[in-house]
Amino acid sequence: MFGKRSQGEAPSAAPTPAPAPAAPTAARVQAAVGKAAAPAAPRPAAPSAVNTNVRTPPAPDPSEQTEYRSEAYYRVKSTIFNALIETIDLTQLAQLDPESARDEIRDIVAEIISIKNVVMSISEQEALLDDICNDVLGYGPLEPLLARDDIADVMVNGANSVFIEVAGKISKTGIRFRDNGQLMNICQRIVSQVGRRVDEASPICDARLPDGSRVNVIVPPLAIDGPTLTIRKFRKDKLKLSNLVEYGSISPAGAKILQIIGACRANILISGGTGSGKTTLLNTLTAFIDPTERVITCEDAAELQLQQPHVVRLETRPPNLEGSGQVTMRDLVKNCLRMRPERIIVGEVRGSEAFDLLQAMNTGHDGSMGTLHANTPREALSRLESMITMGGFSLPPKTIREIIVAAVDVVIQAARLRDGSRRITQITEVMGLEGETVITQDILVYEIQGEDQNGRILGKHRATGVGRPRFWERARYFGLEKELAQALDEAENA
Repeated sequence: MFGKRSQGEAPSAAPTPAPAPAAPTAARVQAAVGKAAAPAAPRPAAPSAVNTNVRTPPAPDPSEQTEYRSEAYYRVKSTIFNALIETIDLTQLAQLDPESARDEIRDIVAEIISIKNVVMSISEQEALLDDICNDVLGYGPLEPLLARDDIADVMVNGANSVFIEVAGKISKTGIRFRDNGQLMNICQRIVSQVGRRVDEASPICDARLPDGSRVNVIVPPLAIDGPTLTIRKFRKDKLKLSNLVEYGSISPAGAKILQIIGACRANILISGGTGSGKTTLLNTLTAFIDPTERVITCEDAAELQLQQPHVVRLETRPPNLEGSGQVTMRDLVKNCLRMRPERIIVGEVRGSEAFDLLQAMNTGHDGSMGTLHANTPREALSRLESMITMGGFSLPPKTIREIIVAAVDVVIQAARLRDGSRRITQITEVMGLEGETVITQDILVYEIQGEDQNGRILGKHRATGVGRPRFWERARYFGLEKELAQALDEAENA
């Protein structure tokens, strides 16, 4: 199938006018690993680059290891990998579908293992085969981590240091790369999928995986200890608001309130710290957007997973090597206004685009949403004001606050608690302006009541007694005032 193995098998390969027939696969492999082609050749007495009489260590799930695999394992893998690269035709490999390419690689690696007389069990050989297939076709040692749905973040701090976050807790894994060169190649493979590059001239890059997982890469000379790769993984099964109720992130009554807020086209800001679940919460709220509405999303790395049929996804672009061609978030938000949107969703508000988003909220694009980093709802509003000021808008502070008050209806605060759990800690509505002070009102708050014997935080969501929120009339307009009253009563009596 491959040119270097059997050129006659490849339909696209040009005919070769060689007088002798192509050598069989085993002979090709034997030549690549430096052995005689004769099957009856005795084992050499002198030790080769790989100690063929030493068993490789067992290969459990790499993400569950507490220690690195032995150096002997990596020597075996390196030798077999190098022989594979000499044997295989990568040009023809690229023409195959992933499954066929993986099967072909496994066949060749199995032959190399047999010729090298490496002593290993079937399970050990399978682990080595999977590792090498991942190196050639996928993301190398990261593949088993990306396949696990319980991992939220993967953090690679150079070739020998890989951390993961599970259930809100960060732990070190036993995974490592051959060297920083292999890690750099994988980083290049990831960013090239979205038409970007990372090298010494452009050492910082944001990208995404095909499933929407967010990726950040920073390489030397900025990263001193080698390429640093951070992946914010997305679950394969998209979370719903009912899942957040199951996990205790929000109470059933609070979930009803959020559902009504999303359905009645209130303008929403989701505030929280890094890793607090802002994007996940934003995804769950978009499930209540009417399917007939035209929704436009603006993101630095496209990671939102909206289920509506009429969604336009936009993504920023960094400058090229000449420093031109950059498309900023503000450019996208401004362009949205010319695309006849009904809702605008900004993945993360972090700069002067805050002003354009607020303007959109004030000009008929009700139900727009965005996330930003802040520790409390009031701090989120202050950050909005700061971002507008830093954007170069010479407006009086009171005018900016008036724009914010007129645009934002609800601020939802998400937090990651010290036990690693994620909670929606406040649902706060913006009431208005009193003098130059923005007045807010909590509708639902999360009260910490202690912790259990395992250190897990115990608490409950409690309504503050607000009987008629400011967005009551908006809920009535959409025929949801009865459901809202019932949800507020349930939250108060919980």
